[in-house]
Amino acid sequence: MSESVKRAFEGVKLFPFWLDNPRAPAVERELIGPTSADLVIVGGGFTGLWAAIQAKEADPSLDVVLVEAGKVAYGASGRPGGIISTSVMHGLPNATRVFPQDLDVLEKLGQENLDGFKESLTRYGIEADVEWNGEMTVAVDPGHLDHLKGDYELHVAHGHDVVLLDSKGAREQLDSPLFAAAMWSRNRSGTIHPAKLAWGLKAAALKLGVRLHEHSPITRMEDRGATMMVHTQAGSIETPRVLLGTGTADVGVTDIKRRVMQVRDHIIATAPLSDEQMARIGWNNRQGIYDTRTQLNYFRLTKDNRIIFGGRVSYHFGGDPNPAADRDESTYYKLAEAFYRTFPQLDDVRFTHAWGGPIDYCSRGAVFARRYHGGKSVFVAGYTGFGVAGSRFGAKMGLDMLWNRETLITSLDISRKGPSYIPPEPLRWIAAKITFNAFDGADDRGGWRRLWINSIKALGFPM
Repeated sequence: MSESVKRAFEGVKLFPFWLDNPRAPAVERELIGPTSADLVIVGGGFTGLWAAIQAKEADPSLDVVLVEAGKVAYGASGRPGGIISTSVMHGLPNATRVFPQDLDVLEKLGQENLDGFKESLTRYGIEADVEWNGEMTVAVDPGHLDHLKGDYELHVAHGHDVVLLDSKGAREQLDSPLFAAAMWSRNRSGTIHPAKLAWGLKAAALKLGVRLHEHSPITRMEDRGATMMVHTQAGSIETPRVLLGTGTADVGVTDIKRRVMQVRDHIIATAPLSDEQMARIGWNNRQGIYDTRTQLNYFRLTKDNRIIFGGRVSYHFGGDPNPAADRDESTYYKLAEAFYRTFPQLDDVRFTHAWGGPIDYCSRGAVFARRYHGGKSVFVAGYTGFGVAGSRFGAKMGLDMLWNRETLITSLDISRKGPSYIPPEPLRWIAAKITFNAFDGADDRGGWRRLWINSIKALGFPM
């Protein structure tokens, strides 16, 4: 590890940049004592907040209670890169892999979801630094060009406004010596400040009359036949319906643990770039960007021209939600090395924040909803890193299923079929360790790494 990389972390805060904001809203009062409600939502992240808002929009008289174990946005929703994607299926290639027969309908639903997402930001006056500049996939190796061209042709076939760029064209958008080509999807995608989005959704939910309680972790759920009793550490709620937007948190339903697991993503944020530093890289169109590495990196600009640079997925035994490695500066050094390889002309840029964030991974690679307790509860999760906008769709799917509505969404396999099981511990930990080790060097060295990754893909798990 070079000394220059270590120096770039001097004074770094091991805390999410998005949440390091003095304008964070006040915390709502903990739930204390018994109450009842028409709908209980567990989880104050994007899924839970969108569910609360959409439930009240559909029926303003509905009594909705939302309980959050900690603070709103302090889980996965306050920690992602904040790139907005149109697809509700983690991209067209993944949708083709999982639900090819429903591809056109899922594309339509994804577009409608993004349009509704944008309309909600306007309706509720949510100021979340949103920029609708598209998203760009960049090939960082000439060997990836055929794959990129295939993705481009798939997007064109489904009516997307996409441009395929050669190396020169890609570097005119963002100057990196690694870029061999790029696909720029220019419509219904962009970037957003995820914590501001969550805080804006929280304000909207409160304005609509949602009863929201933070610092209210559930301790157990009790099936009483006609109703559910949701117990928290200081209160309880009786309700006919529960929507669980809890990601990988333990809510006492064994089947959930079999279908979703928590992996950790890692992100670094630079200090704001000066005008001169910005001129070195271009990036005038400010797209959100993914590269084509097996162990991919993604990056975007903030409102004040910081670069948010993420990647380096890991797994900790038992899906540890607060691993010590996230609080170790050295965890982020390899990510910084990838940053400087991508932007060698920014060797004078330092990092102000570094953090880890949970991703709820499932074999589908995209959101699923599943009924429990005889249909009185529905669990929604599995976004696998694409939940910033997809969570609005997931919340709607969960509500439709909870009320047994016959809608276009509930008629599709995305609602009717759940993801397959993921092996339990210790097999889960062993397989994850081998897989993420294989990611490092798979593109350069191949060999057993590529064979292992292909084997995992053959079993139906997205890589």
